[in-house]
Amino acid sequence: MKDQLERLILNNQSSFQEEEPLEGHFERFEARLHKAAKPGRKINFQPFLKIAALVVFALLVVNQARIYLIPEKKETLSLGSISPEYREVEFYYTNAIQVGMSQWDKLKDEGFISDSEQQMMQKEQQEFDQMYQKLQEDLKANPDDERVINAMLDYYQARMNVITMIINKLQEVKQQKYQNDESSIFL
Repeated sequence: MKDQLERLILNNQSSFQEEEPLEGHFERFEARLHKAAKPGRKINFQPFLKIAALVVFALLVVNQARIYLIPEKKETLSLGSISPEYREVEFYYTNAIQVGMSQWDKLKDEGFISDSEQQMMQKEQQEFDQMYQKLQEDLKANPDDERVINAMLDYYQARMNVITMIINKLQEVKQQKYQNDESSIFL
């Protein structure tokens, strides 16, 4: 087999040497070899990935700390947030309740309310506040339920009526005391 290969090359030697390579062929070939032999510039991403992982971890820790340490603000839903008409009704009742409480404070400052009556009123107000919290939760769960809306309206009505009734009775007591003091002066 070796002999056949040699004979083939010798017989066709003229065809192998017909054309000489172009000028600079060896220089170009050598330049390509040197270029391929040079190592390319490799970028090592490992330090950047470590830094990115640390940043992401730090952000997650800060977010979890914020969630744990800062309580979430509860969105309060009231009648006013349902419709403009209910906003007006709610404004009327809350205003009337505030006026009644300011009259209560005025009567307390004038000495017409004892400590036991003050404690009783605070207890009533706490019960009303607890009822209001429950109604707000119900309203948040069912904002379109007419029963909940009517319960809220009834709550405002009842609170205003209780305060108004107490203030009126205290005003009557104040008026009677004032009249008794005037009549004792003339006698």
